[in-house]
Amino acid sequence: MGNESIVMRVLFVTGANRGIGLGLTVQSLERGDQVFAGCRSPEKASQLNRLQERHGDRLVVLPLDVTSESAITSAVETVQGVSDHLDILFNNAGIAGDKSPLGRLQAGEMLDTYATNAVAPFMVSQACLPLLRHGKRPVIASITSRMGSIADNGSGGWYGYRASKAALNMLNASLALDLADQGIIAVVLHPGWVRTDMGGQGANLSVDESVAGLLKVVDGLTQTDSGRFFDWRGKEIPW
Repeated sequence: MGNESIVMRVLFVTGANRGIGLGLTVQSLERGDQVFAGCRSPEKASQLNRLQERHGDRLVVLPLDVTSESAITSAVETVQGVSDHLDILFNNAGIAGDKSPLGRLQAGEMLDTYATNAVAPFMVSQACLPLLRHGKRPVIASITSRMGSIADNGSGGWYGYRASKAALNMLNASLALDLADQGIIAVVLHPGWVRTDMGGQGANLSVDESVAGLLKVVDGLTQTDSGRFFDWRGKEIPW
């Protein structure tokens, strides 16, 4: 990965009302970026709304259910009404899904997890392509998990979550190949084990630490990194 001086960029962050998504929004605003922050219920996103009061037009909070194609279309139209380009798309929205043990898993729960964690970020990415094509060194950064690594699976369990993240990784690999001649970089990023609602309070990383690392990795990406799987420190993870 290369190093490039940071300029103000235009970002779109999904699942921006809490955890890593909120952290990405906060730190991006602090460094001068413009952020479009998507979440299911903006009227209930008190922290985002306070940020909007502080940062004004540099933060646009918009409704977004990533599993709804019409909601994705509407959100992207909102972005297009304000900006003619996107530099970074952070596909952050995701769910843990059903944690039931083998023998109690239900197909519906697993399919919901797949829809949210794999299909949704791909559909958001697809919808954002016209804006990304006009971006400065545009990046699609999808938040995955080391639990989606087949090579690294030494403990089993978490069937729906693991499979959904492995699917996201494969979708990104194809996306990177198809976008190679358009100059759009597509990567999947493991944020580490982070103290969020999903990660729990026993996790070893704070949101601030993880987000600072993720932004540093994205800032340093080059076209040769497209299609790869990195953690928040920039270390490559086996598939």
